[in-house]
Amino acid sequence: MTTEFIIPLLRWFEEQAADLPWRRSRNPYHIWLSEVMLQQTQVATVIPYYERFLARFPTVHDLAAAPQDDLMKQWEGLGYYSRARNLQAAAQQVVADFGGELPTTAAELETLKGVGRYTAGAIASIAFGEPAPVLDGNVIRVFARLFDYTEDVSKQSTKNTLWQTAEDLMHAVPVGQAGNYNQALMELGRTICKPRHPACEQCPVSADCQAYANDTQSQRPVKAAKAPTPHVDVTCGLIWDAQREHLLIAKRPDDKLLGGLWEFPGGKVEDGETMEQCLARELQEELGITVAVDEFMVRVHHAYTHFRITLYAYECRILEGEPTCYACSEWRWVRQADLQNYAFSRADRKIIEYLLDRPNRLF
Repeated sequence: MTTEFIIPLLRWFEEQAADLPWRRSRNPYHIWLSEVMLQQTQVATVIPYYERFLARFPTVHDLAAAPQDDLMKQWEGLGYYSRARNLQAAAQQVVADFGGELPTTAAELETLKGVGRYTAGAIASIAFGEPAPVLDGNVIRVFARLFDYTEDVSKQSTKNTLWQTAEDLMHAVPVGQAGNYNQALMELGRTICKPRHPACEQCPVSADCQAYANDTQSQRPVKAAKAPTPHVDVTCGLIWDAQREHLLIAKRPDDKLLGGLWEFPGGKVEDGETMEQCLARELQEELGITVAVDEFMVRVHHAYTHFRITLYAYECRILEGEPTCYACSEWRWVRQADLQNYAFSRADRKIIEYLLDRPNRLF
């Protein structure tokens, strides 16, 4: 296995590294936050969230003590909300078990909530200089091309091989350069060694790339064909109080998808149900209320990582029962103008936009 690419890669990174806000800091908390936010999220999207988040929670102690609603509002729109909940849980661990200072080794970092092998290696190498390897989607793609791997990278056995490759290569990285080397691999994958149409003519390591030599770079990495993306119809209720001054919102349980976010309550349409039947059933099951499902208001399309939804919103009136959380963690009556103060999913946020600006339009 060649290691000749390491020095050219480090030289390229020293000369071409993007000026990113977390690279201007040696604060381990800042580096940790950036690594969590960057998981499955583009750099351009992360930057404003990162800056706002640090302005609101400048220290681990601030994050650990933050009310959940405040935390989720700062994360609103960034997606993968379990990251935010795990980040706070880990911050509380750091305060309780490590005196408010992030542990300095990858092994200790992996004991924190939500910190896996990749994140631990990234933090340990970048913040503390530990020669710990990393393997994310970008690095997998770089290695698959550098070494012209023909195995399916979605298989766990192949990932294990790639982790071993990452560990073996780290032994050839100059002392003190582990952090720059890991960042260089990730940046190469993000900017040059892209999934489609890699810019091989601009690549600093093309001379050592086996896929480039074999003209197989467009075929690497090998991945199994994706299954069709499932689609789900979902309903939600815009439930007004008797005076039509407040809307009923509910908070999703932490252990569910979009946990910790507020929503207009409702749920998935089951086979054989009409939208109205679904909504009436869901509101009974979730909040213990019997409702009249009235006017259809708006339809929203939204795509998540592994499925798509169409969300149908209806105005509703409570006929019987007082809201009680059977399948939510909290509920509130909220003035329409105050909805902006709560953290909602993107799909629910589109409904709020509709409520605040009422032309008959579909998203």
